[in-house]
Order: sequence, then structure tokens, then C-alpha cells
Amino acid sequence: MLTQHNRLLRLAGPLILSNLTVAMQGMVDTAVVGHLDTPAYIGAVAVANVIFSFLYWGMGFLRMSTVGIVAQLMGADNPERLRAALLHSCFLGAVIALTILLLQSPVVRLGLNLLGGSAAVRGHAQVYFYWAVWAAPAVLLNMTCVGWLLGLHNARATLYIALLIGALNMLLDVVFVFGLQLDVRGVALASVVAQYCGCTLAVYFIVGELRRRPGSWSKSVILNRKDFTGLLALNQNIFIRTLCLIFALAFFTRQGAQQGELVLAANAVLINFMLLVALGLDGFANAAEALVGKAIGAGDQAQLQKSVHATMLWGGAVALLYSLLFVVAGNGLVNLMTSLEPVRETAYRYLPWMMVAPLISVWCFLLDGIFIGATRGRELRNAMLFSTFIVYLPCWYLLQDFGNHGLWSALMAFFIARTLSLLWYYRGVAMWIG
Repeated sequence: MLTQHNRLLRLAGPLILSNLTVAMQGMVDTAVVGHLDTPAYIGAVAVANVIFSFLYWGMGFLRMSTVGIVAQLMGADNPERLRAALLHSCFLGAVIALTILLLQSPVVRLGLNLLGGSAAVRGHAQVYFYWAVWAAPAVLLNMTCVGWLLGLHNARATLYIALLIGALNMLLDVVFVFGLQLDVRGVALASVVAQYCGCTLAVYFIVGELRRRPGSWSKSVILNRKDFTGLLALNQNIFIRTLCLIFALAFFTRQGAQQGELVLAANAVLINFMLLVALGLDGFANAAEALVGKAIGAGDQAQLQKSVHATMLWGGAVALLYSLLFVVAGNGLVNLMTSLEPVRETAYRYLPWMMVAPLISVWCFLLDGIFIGATRGRELRNAMLFSTFIVYLPCWYLLQDFGNHGLWSALMAFFIARTLSLLWYYRGVAMWIG
């Protein structure tokens, strides 16, 4: 019989690999343009990706809310509402994608005005954005499909989708940028093609799950206003929470940009490492979403507690390995990301932050997954608002005389505040199953 540690690892293993594949895409994008003839290309991709973070990470509730809801419905054994949850999330994703495409011009203008950067960075970032934005429908549908599959504990399917997207993206980066000389346009086009291919594979896996799970498409369940408004309320809270997170990263990028192109480029390299850490550790958080959601749906308090304890144990161990990796191989990783010596030297100066970041940030990542599985959107929202506006911004303004070191210090304080505030809410965990 599987223990909760076994269940966690069977889910987390594929999810870690799929998340690392996502992180590798960003690293390859940065590495490809990092070997072109100016650091402006690195800065352009970094700035444009902050805008996409607002658009896509901001819509991450499509995945997160779907995981928690579907996992609870799986625990409660309700196949009709499982089908309805899929349609509700897909409909919402389609509406949002259409809105993004219609408003793309004002969105990119506003984003570049807020983020700043040199004229060269802004020009390349605008080109990149207008090419990459056409992936929006596929990206948002992928979020919903992956969330639905993960809610059913089908982590392997999410891995195969991520591997396909990642492999195509990396291959086409090289072909389009170095083969066809498309500079940042090639990086964007590679992402578009890869996302639509991944979306096709996701639909294939969902059709297979529906065939394996007997149930009907009940019109009354699909049109149930209570379920849909409940989804919207949960999404609203997660959306606010995610916007705060993206704002914190955008603020970080803007403050780095104001310190010059070299600091902006160096921070872009290190933030890719931070993303690598976050997405790797999120494998355990994602597994916790599915396990916690199922335990709550089944009304099993013991399984809920076991899921939380296993998540914290394994997530903490992996975070330690990440820190050791940056201690041992940090300089070499920087060298892989860029051949520009001034950018390398600047990145070396701030690399020690990446040596401690995994051990500081891991706990808030894991707690996020636990609260998402419990569909506790209000608590996630409140903790993030506190961490962003009561801790992160004041810390930066108090520490800004220390330059980029002050900026990294404020980011670490942000992670600590998220952990402490969620732990404060976690005291009421016994009430999650009533």
C-alpha cells in the first residue's frame, strides 16, 4: 500500500521534471539572445517576459483553481461536476485570451512605459511581444488542461506536455535565431509554435481521461450558477494574489533597469535561476495541491496532515540541494547563460543571493500549493497583499542605498513574509474539513 511519501513522490517527480522544462525554456531563450552582439537583447526578452508574466502568470488561476476544484471533486467521486469544471475553466480561458489579443497594443505600450529601459531594449521588447502574443489562446488553454489533469493526479500527462513544448521551443530557438537570423522574433515564434503543439497533446490526454471515467455531460450541472460563481470568486482571489507576485518581480526588474543595462542583464540571468528553483520546488507544491484537494474532498483529516508533512520534508531537502548547486557550480551556470564578460562579472557579484534563495523561498512555495489544494483563495490573497505592500516595498525603500544588494535583500524579505503570513493562517487547518 502506498504511503503518503510515495504518493507525493510519484506526483512530484514528473511535475518537477515538467516544471524544470518550463524553466529551461526561459534559460534557453536568455542564453540564445545572450550570445548575440549586444546585452540589449537580453534586457529586451527580460522586459517583455515581465509583461507576459502579468498576462500569463496573472491568469495562472486557470490552472491553480482547476487543480483544487478537480482534486476535491475526484475525492468526492463526482464525474459530472468534473466535466463541468473543465468546460467552465476552458470558457473562461477563451474569453481572457480573446481579450488579450484585442488589447495587445495598449498592453505593450503601458508595460514598456512602466518598466522603462533604454531605447534599444524597448524597441526589441516591443517586437518580441507582438510576435509572441499570438500564443495566448494556446497558453491559457494549456493552463486549464494541465490543471484538470493534475487534479486527477495524472502527472505523467503534464510532463509529456511540458517536454513537448520545451523540446520544440529550444530546438526552434536555435533554428529561427541562428539559422534564419530572426533575433528576438525567432525566440517569440518558437514559443508560439511550441505552445500550440503542446495544446494539441493536452486535448489528446483529456479525451483519454474522459473515456476512462464514466459520466455524462449534464446540462443542469454545466449551467449550475453556484459552481461557476464559486470558480469566479476563487479565481478572483488567486488573481489578486498572483498580480501582487508579478508586481513584485516587475518592480524588481524596473529597479534593476534603473541601475543600467549591465545590472538589468545580470539580474535577468539570476532571475532565470530563481525561476529554475521556483518551478523545481513547485513540483512538490503542485503535488500538494492534488493530494490536499483529494483529502479535503474525501473528508480525510489524517491524509491531509500526512500530505502537508511529506510536502515540507521533501521540498526542504530539494531546496538544500539547489543551494549546494549554486555554491559549487554558480559561476559555470552564469557562463552558460551569456558570453558577454561584463554581464558575467556583474552576475558573479550577486550570485551569493542565489546560494541562499532556495532555503529562504521554499516554504512559501510549498504553502502556496497547500492552500491552493484547499481552495483557500482569500488567505492566499491576504498573505500576498501583506508581503508585497507592508514588507517588500518598505524594505526596498529602506535599503535602496545598498543598490542591487538592497534590491535582492528586499526580495528575500518578501519570501519570508509570505511564509510567516501563510503559517499564521495555517493554524486554522482543522477547519478545512468540516
